[in-house]
Amino acid sequence: MLSKFNKSRFLTLVLVGGIWGILCNPAKAISSFSGELGPSVRYLKDKELIVNKGSTYSYSVDTPEGQGLISTIPSVKQLSEQLRQGIKPTESIAIFKAGQQKSEQDLVEEGDVVHFSNGKKLVVRLESGALNGKLTIVNPQITQSEKQEIVLNFKAGQRSPNASFELIIPKEIPVKVEDIYVNIIGRGEVQLANLDKQSIGRVGTNYSYSKVGISEVATRGDGSKLIRLDALDLRPDNGIDVQLKFKNVTATKIGNYIFKSRYFITEPEKLASSGEGSETATIQVVNTIADFRKVIDNTPFSQQNSKTLQLDWTSSQKGLRVYQSLDKGKTWSVSKTTEANGKTKVLDLIEGKPYQFQLFNAAKKPVSKIISHFAGKQDVKIFGVKGDGIADDTDKINEVIAKVSKNGGGILLFDKGTFLVRTVQLKSNVWLYVAKGATIKAIKGADSPELTWFSDRKYRSGLSPTDKGPYENPENWLTKQDVGHTYFKNAMFFAEREDNIKIIGNGRITGDGNLVTSDKVMNNDANNRADKMFALKLCTNIEIGGIERKEDLWYDEGKDQPYYIQANGAKDFDVENMLDIDRGGHFVLLATGTDHIFVHNTYFGKYNTSNVRDIYDFMACNDVTATNIYCKVSSDDIVKPGSDCSLGFTRSAKKFRVRNIIGDTNCNLFQIGSETADDIMDACVDNIFVLGANKAGFSISTNDGAHIKDIHLNCGHTGILHSRSQMRRTTTPFFISISNRARILGATVSRHKFEENGVKHDELLVNNVNIGKVENIILNGVDITEVYGGSSFGNATVRWKAYDGKQRKATAIVAGYALPDNSTVEGGLGFKLPNGEHTGYIQNISFNDVHILYKGGNPASDRERIPQELGVGQYNVSNLGVQPSYGLWARHAKNVEIKNSSFNFEANDDRYVLFFDDVKGAKITDVEMMKGKDSKELIGEKDSDNISVKNAVYYSERWKGTPYKLDKDGRP
Repeated sequence: MLSKFNKSRFLTLVLVGGIWGILCNPAKAISSFSGELGPSVRYLKDKELIVNKGSTYSYSVDTPEGQGLISTIPSVKQLSEQLRQGIKPTESIAIFKAGQQKSEQDLVEEGDVVHFSNGKKLVVRLESGALNGKLTIVNPQITQSEKQEIVLNFKAGQRSPNASFELIIPKEIPVKVEDIYVNIIGRGEVQLANLDKQSIGRVGTNYSYSKVGISEVATRGDGSKLIRLDALDLRPDNGIDVQLKFKNVTATKIGNYIFKSRYFITEPEKLASSGEGSETATIQVVNTIADFRKVIDNTPFSQQNSKTLQLDWTSSQKGLRVYQSLDKGKTWSVSKTTEANGKTKVLDLIEGKPYQFQLFNAAKKPVSKIISHFAGKQDVKIFGVKGDGIADDTDKINEVIAKVSKNGGGILLFDKGTFLVRTVQLKSNVWLYVAKGATIKAIKGADSPELTWFSDRKYRSGLSPTDKGPYENPENWLTKQDVGHTYFKNAMFFAEREDNIKIIGNGRITGDGNLVTSDKVMNNDANNRADKMFALKLCTNIEIGGIERKEDLWYDEGKDQPYYIQANGAKDFDVENMLDIDRGGHFVLLATGTDHIFVHNTYFGKYNTSNVRDIYDFMACNDVTATNIYCKVSSDDIVKPGSDCSLGFTRSAKKFRVRNIIGDTNCNLFQIGSETADDIMDACVDNIFVLGANKAGFSISTNDGAHIKDIHLNCGHTGILHSRSQMRRTTTPFFISISNRARILGATVSRHKFEENGVKHDELLVNNVNIGKVENIILNGVDITEVYGGSSFGNATVRWKAYDGKQRKATAIVAGYALPDNSTVEGGLGFKLPNGEHTGYIQNISFNDVHILYKGGNPASDRERIPQELGVGQYNVSNLGVQPSYGLWARHAKNVEIKNSSFNFEANDDRYVLFFDDVKGAKITDVEMMKGKDSKELIGEKDSDNISVKNAVYYSERWKGTPYKLDKDGRP
């Protein structure tokens, strides 16, 4: 375990008055400086510039493995840029050594002299220290004598495991311990006193940490409070390292008060930051209303009203009124408002007008800051965005997004034109409306993938049964999922730790061939490494879609077109309301650790079906709604809940509501997995129409130890079922499986040779992570025909190629997982999993009202087939080969129910209809099935028990001909 918090050392620091007074002198700034001095400048002392000296690990995607240890001493260029932030724009900087000016690439050295154009000079001194962090206060003003909330964000200057953090709270800001909440690297908010009890996520036994952190709070001699957090893993970089929230704060004394922060690192060397400069932040207690703000509603865009605006503030004053101005504050008039649930809403705004709002007291005197607001959509072209299809609009778009977000949010209109972008930085409360006739198009040169503490080179693409790369360093989360999931900034649109973002409209967004689909994306040139359209990391309240229609979207097979179902049942093929997206790269949307997502009314591939892989990937997300989605064709999953390690920790996922998904895919239409590092539950999927799926129409796989439960298909949990779900051209309709790949932190493996049913294996076996679980699965109301891998992906000649006997086909599959028996392993298995279990069972799975017409054509000899267990890196239908039954094959399962269903074939098939291998309990009720000509048994079993049959019939020559009953044991 990591070292525990040294309480005696902590109390010593408190008693002597704090760390800042002990270890460094106060900074003395020269007169020309006015701002922050940057992460490298430790402090200024007389005529000396003290620069941090240390080392860190930092890998780009190009850094050779093992060469990430770098010095933190800045180059001349880096130090000059940092210093330039604090001087006048007209001034310049040059750095000299022994009278000779140094080049930009040279490192700064002891004794260098910094020359400023105003005549000032500073001598450089190097001092061991961590790069400065940055402390910010979200709202740096609070109102005197009013109960308010203070939120502080801290970002460390460099990464480290087993780090510590300290914060001094000024005595004038009274904070109660029970009102302090903390969020470490985005793991989620928790009461400070319970930090050591917060879950660290799912990990293997070979992981260093057992706690997110340890906290202490003490009162110092001067009345201020000192918070210390220890045993923090700050290697992951998720934007904010430590967020502290102080609730119910009432400050009585007007003035400016300074919060001071500092952090300590342990690797690659022990260093402390200075606690000066950017690690301090000032809060101002004022006698005006400090938190007067607009509240941008995060309800769906279709429910918004641009003629109203909600305002909020904290004040016990009586007689306050909202005033508005339409002439930049020259004249003010009383706003028309309404009150509801303690909130104030301004009414009757004129769309297209810029407003300013301010609070006035009963004496008609202003008592708050001024809020700016544009009613309705504001055209980005008025800010200098070209939209001419020639100019690169990225910088202007990002500038206006940042400005609107700082002003509290608003709607930016992309009207007719083509807007070329590299990486758009999405910000809180800013919505992009892409109008009909507008196209946002990706160009090369997107932002670079982020720098990381570890190298990802051990796992960039794929995972063979003997590849130890992902497990060689159990701490390295970068090796637990493919490279597309690991990086976020190399995207067309990016957001991290932002809230309330919408991309809406019936225009077009295209990657234009500049978003890459390959797992080898990092082998490309630096300007060609973007592989995501939307990358959202630890965000909240997201909406992406067209102009919402409440009608259900469905599909006409004759016209090969989607349509909306009108109230009278008529088909409305006018889908011009939909947002058109194409050429989305590896992911159209990669949402990781992001909650409250609504995606809807979107047409994928209308204009181009190339350069597209996954559509919607929801990794460790909660509360997701996806509805009215049409995908002409993709090369990977269309809707995919999962959970991976890309945040540096795992996070469970729950509450998915998916409805009216229509599409063709080279993979699965709906897939849970393959990334299953943490639990996934409560997913309800209604009304799917699978046009083609070269893997499965509906797939659930737990591969990394996750518990997957409560997954329902066509049970009506998202609303009234308007149709039965349909599947066409799927290799298999259902693939429900368990493997033990265990791509999680702390997982370890060992290589084993063994024999399984006469087949020799040489593969890794995970030895310290429990086998995952799948349970409570209901599959209901589905009609399935054309069961073969017939997706149109990659077929340029015809929409769908007819079955010719060469395409892959498989049975509906329920496949748990069992480790090899000790007796079959050379030298023995040699380990037991933490829970002692040898087999992972799929439990409580129900097929109800499911009707499948298979291609058939298999001989009786295939009845003897025994598919292999799913080992490391094996989570596909193809890994199981041919099944001994044509209808349903189940292995390692408990409580399987099949009722009101039917199994038929087009060409005679002499395999079993149903086969149960190590199945503990199966009920077959009111089932129809077709018997092959040479089949003597319809239901086969091996090492199974409690198989019961009731009201089951079969047909022997013609479907729906003479029915023959099966006895209670399933025999003809």
